[in-house]
Amino acid sequence: MNFVEELEWRGMIHDMMPGTKEQLDKEMTTAYLGIDPTADSLHIGHLVGVMILKHFQQSGHRPVALVGGATGMIGDPSGKSQERNLLDEATLRHNQEAIKRQLSKLLDFTSDAPNAAVLVNNYDWMKDMKFLDFIRDIGKLITVNYMMAKDSVKKRFSGEGDGMSFTEFTYQLVQGYDFLHLYETLGCKIQLGGSDQWGNITTGTELIRRKLGGEAFALTCKLIKKADGTKFGKTESGNVWLDPRYTSPYKFYQFWLNVSDEDAKSYIKIFTLLDRETVESLIAEHEAAPHERKLQKRLAQEVTCMIHSEEEWRKAVEASEILFGQATAEALHRLDEQTILQVFEGVPNFEVPASLLEAGVPFVDLVTEHAAVFPSKGETRKLVQGGGVSLNKEKVTDPFRAVTTNDLLAGHYLLVQKGKKNYYLITVK
Repeated sequence: MNFVEELEWRGMIHDMMPGTKEQLDKEMTTAYLGIDPTADSLHIGHLVGVMILKHFQQSGHRPVALVGGATGMIGDPSGKSQERNLLDEATLRHNQEAIKRQLSKLLDFTSDAPNAAVLVNNYDWMKDMKFLDFIRDIGKLITVNYMMAKDSVKKRFSGEGDGMSFTEFTYQLVQGYDFLHLYETLGCKIQLGGSDQWGNITTGTELIRRKLGGEAFALTCKLIKKADGTKFGKTESGNVWLDPRYTSPYKFYQFWLNVSDEDAKSYIKIFTLLDRETVESLIAEHEAAPHERKLQKRLAQEVTCMIHSEEEWRKAVEASEILFGQATAEALHRLDEQTILQVFEGVPNFEVPASLLEAGVPFVDLVTEHAAVFPSKGETRKLVQGGGVSLNKEKVTDPFRAVTTNDLLAGHYLLVQKGKKNYYLITVK
């Protein structure tokens, strides 16, 4: 697999320094990509860079994932108009370990292959460096004029946000030094990153040239935006995280399932490993019958299986089908509490005490006297006789059937359904 050609057909390359492709064609090459460790989980905004590292490794090259412990303490000004909070070392170390666990699902760190992935933290080589040594050995190599010409700096100096501190101004030098250090210690010749990183990356190639007379290269990917121009990866409730503690596999699956047709066509190339023939065939099928949403379903399947597991994807599909009346009672009983609450977010919710179910309560009493699901017992009996009421996806045939703790979903919930689309959740506490 040719790395540059693979990224080109997937529409992932924004900019590439002359000589980059030739370097990759010549030999197995080491390249690094920086990841900001400000949280103990990656989110889907990071996934573009991680997929590039994945393709890089699959092309026979060696990927280096750099967790920016030192740079995370400063805060990258690129694309930001405000300074960021600084993290302490214990938090950074915790975040680094969590990020490595996530990366290990996608990159091979453990084999004895010559291109096994490497994880580094720039805090390890920056923490003992003295300020005077840094400004003497590194600072003298790059002029202030050169640093001021970078877009990320120019924007902040021209009135975006609250100006720029000296700390942030030095960021590109620190990132440039990372490239220099990895060039010397790991023979790293390419830096990968988002298009907003171009200025910082080229400062690194310049440092390598001026200090060592070496040649280094850069390749950046496009920043992913939605077809309507808005920011990719954010929902009303914030970032879509890879860690199931922050974004459940169900919500993760739903995010991909609900992307627009236009976005699905580009995301299937960027966020999956499907080959070109499969992708083109899926797009053609989708265009023939867009209402079937085949593209979104396949995209959601591929990404959910890759980040979580096939089992979590199956559970997410079952959970989604519950709302459309296609799921079984068994599928409903398999859902965990978090997923139940997410699937039925926004439906009318009633609360009853657990003691009510211990002896068993007639269904008709439960849904009228204790939870006002139906207005009267007479109407409830009529609906039950007409076959229009279900409890936990099973038809209620006897309005006086006892509801007990054995009926509970995830230990706390009962799902009442009227007709095809009207759901009511009863929480038992």
